[in-house]
Amino acid sequence: MGRDVLIEPNVFFGPGVSVADNVKIRANSHIEGAVIGEGCEVGPFARLRPGTVLEEKAKIGNFVETKKAHLGKGAKANHLTYLGDAEIGAKANIGAGTITCNYDGYFKYQTVIGEGAFIGSNSALIAPVKIGRDAIVAAGSAVSRDVADGELRMVRAEQLVKPGWADRFHDAMRKKKEGK
Repeated sequence: MGRDVLIEPNVFFGPGVSVADNVKIRANSHIEGAVIGEGCEVGPFARLRPGTVLEEKAKIGNFVETKKAHLGKGAKANHLTYLGDAEIGAKANIGAGTITCNYDGYFKYQTVIGEGAFIGSNSALIAPVKIGRDAIVAAGSAVSRDVADGELRMVRAEQLVKPGWADRFHDAMRKKKEGK
């Protein structure tokens, strides 16, 4: 445990944890087998599993789980995310609801996210996959092929607009419910 470390209530430390100076560990976090670098912030309600390494000033927010994930200097995953078997570059930003799909039922695979990359909310990164430096993955994307440096990847079905459909549906269901 380093100096000037803030540990809020109900934090669990398992074996193999190393915490550097000036770290904030928020309430109800669970940490085992992890290395937390200087100036990092963890939680609340974070779970750092074995093999997690947070470099200086990395941030793991609320309801984020990591396993064998290495976050570079200043990288952040602020909320509602799973990062397993992942290498995340410095200053990368991982949006809410992002998951690394690292297991196919037989083998584990790695996701590599480049320095400065931005992963939009609710994205699935299907390993093995590499996201390039300064690349952007649009929110709601399911990425199964590598993304080049500086590239935008958007993997979504085209939105359909059906004017009046919801009104007709509600009318039909109300009539059905009324027995008409």
